Amino acid sequence: MPNPSLKDEKLYEDLRDKGMSKEKAARISNAKANPDMHPSEKGGKAPAYEDWTKDDLYSRAQELEIEGRSDMTKDELINALRNH
Repeated sequence: MPNPSLKDEKLYEDLRDKGMSKEKAARISNAKANPDMHPSEKGGKAPAYEDWTKDDLYSRAQELEIEGRSDMTKDELINALRNH
């Protein structure tokens, strides 16, 4: 049964087959299906994670429900956020 929240199911499945998380595959496939979005282009002007405080990184990891975040160092939080 087609998933109405996915705009490009074939791309989604291809990305999942390459090992991407469901969330990331859905974001990319939906962005590529929208002609006004260009997911391959550089995003916004947010500062690099290295410039964030550990508390800010932890809060973002909490929003994304990254497991094990309370035991992570700043570098581990950055790595976990980038690979989410």
